Amino acid sequence: MKISGSYTVNADRQAVWNRLLDPDSLASCLPGVEKLNKTGENEYEMAMTVGVGMIKGTYEGKVQITDINEPTDYSMYVEGSGRPGFVKGTGAIKLADNGGSTEITYEGDVEVGGPVGSVAQRMMGSVSKRIVDQFFSCIEEQIKKGS
Repeated sequence: MKISGSYTVNADRQAVWNRLLDPDSLASCLPGVEKLNKTGENEYEMAMTVGVGMIKGTYEGKVQITDINEPTDYSMYVEGSGRPGFVKGTGAIKLADNGGSTEITYEGDVEVGGPVGSVAQRMMGSVSKRIVDQFFSCIEEQIKKGS
């Protein structure tokens, strides 16, 4: 399943970049994250509880950030599994200056399987958009507060 979109953050590109690659910001801004531990250079293991429709569960997996071109773009690989099924995905994040704000564009390819898979196919677009918007909104709030 393909996902894509954009989000404007009212902050300069370097500040947004710094937050997007900060493990503490990631842990506090990604909805449902219970654990995010660094395991290597730009590699993390995580536990996250998410729900799609009536199916909710905890997934454990890893995140790897690659192809880093500061402060404009990077790629990532995510995989996780849990009782409700599995998720695997790749994605790309691009940041562009936009007159004092930063335009973030993202695109990804996500594969979801197991019991959650059939529900996810119908609902993934709206669920992923909600999660992404919550994440970027939280990043923007952290930048504003300077925390």
